[in-house]
Amino acid sequence: MPKIDSLGHVGIYADDLMKMRDFYSRVLGLTISDEDLEERGMTFFTADKEREHHEFVLMKGRVTRDDAKVIQQISFIVPSLDDLREFKTRLEAEPDVKIERIVSHGIAFGMYFFDPEGNRLELYVRTPYNVPQPLGDAIDIMASTDEELEAIAKARIPAGA
Repeated sequence: MPKIDSLGHVGIYADDLMKMRDFYSRVLGLTISDEDLEERGMTFFTADKEREHHEFVLMKGRVTRDDAKVIQQISFIVPSLDDLREFKTRLEAEPDVKIERIVSHGIAFGMYFFDPEGNRLELYVRTPYNVPQPLGDAIDIMASTDEELEAIAKARIPAGA
């Protein structure tokens, strides 16, 4: 059977392309790798242009009902808990952004929030632990040390694993 190696990129529609372009580049720090704002209304983003041309795409033209659920979540990996803490501070300064929750999944520490158009995003830091999912223990990344958070995640490894 043929095999998929990994997810290449995700693209979503945006009502206000320029507002969303600003959020993903200025607040989340993604690099704009290409764009066609005039004809197609598209912006391509990457976290690492040497590795991948783009992992995320915005395209003008979102059309949904107000109560439509079109995206469950889009997740971005961050390298450390300090990065996650810095993003929390940045996100709290944005008037159109709401942090939903910050949790330990055992396998990762995740921060869930909504972008300016209401799409749920997650920023997460991987851990080396093999913990069954779903799991979401609430954590305070600002008041806890890295060691305390690691102990929370490690404590969820099943006995005998």
